[in-house]
Amino acid sequence: MIAENIQSIRTRIGAACRSAGRDPESVRLMAVSKTFDAAAIRTAVTAGQTVFGENYIQEAVDKIGALREYALEWHCIGPVQSNKTRLVAEHFGWVDSIDRLKIAQRLSEQRPAHLPALQLCIQVNVDGGVNKAGVAPNELLALARLVAQLPRLRLRGLMSIPEPAVDFPAAKAVHARARALFELLNADGLELDTLSIGMSADLEAAIHAGSTMVRVGTAIFGGRAAPSQTVTASRDDGVA
Repeated sequence: MIAENIQSIRTRIGAACRSAGRDPESVRLMAVSKTFDAAAIRTAVTAGQTVFGENYIQEAVDKIGALREYALEWHCIGPVQSNKTRLVAEHFGWVDSIDRLKIAQRLSEQRPAHLPALQLCIQVNVDGGVNKAGVAPNELLALARLVAQLPRLRLRGLMSIPEPAVDFPAAKAVHARARALFELLNADGLELDTLSIGMSADLEAAIHAGSTMVRVGTAIFGGRAAPSQTVTASRDDGVA
């Protein structure tokens, strides 16, 4: 079923891109694999999936090691605590959930010199949810300028996880806020290329708003098992 689910999501992405007048190749699919084991990820890999998102850091590190024979792109999409930055810096290729300068600084200091630059997205709280992670929009530009100057890191874009919208126009409107911030940073000279917005329930609206990456978990892998470690997160998984 995993392979069929991936194909179904890719079909939706293609249809949404054509509707929005975009090239389907301009939107990447991230499979959010938290709580699913290496065997499930291998099945996704055989179906052509290479980009995976994880929230639980130690669980992810174990899977990254188990799947090292594949050329996979691993994204940390959950909150990063100070005591986990070294693990993230040593094992992940991307961190999509930066919302504090302190965490970016620690990742910069702890990124091994023999590895490529750690790719970063800043998480922005576009709709002002009080219990959600993400930098406030009015603080984004200052944070982005500072993060972009750190060595061994490369700032690539923005990620947001707004509250579910009631319909397509509302979803597109809230995602358009992230797109506007993305354009603001590019106008400031930051040369970003990644706008990670949209999950399985609203990926069409996100693509119409300009998403370059959608995050899908349960619609690919099915119902989730209990996590193997306890974390504090602003929202369970960053996926629909």
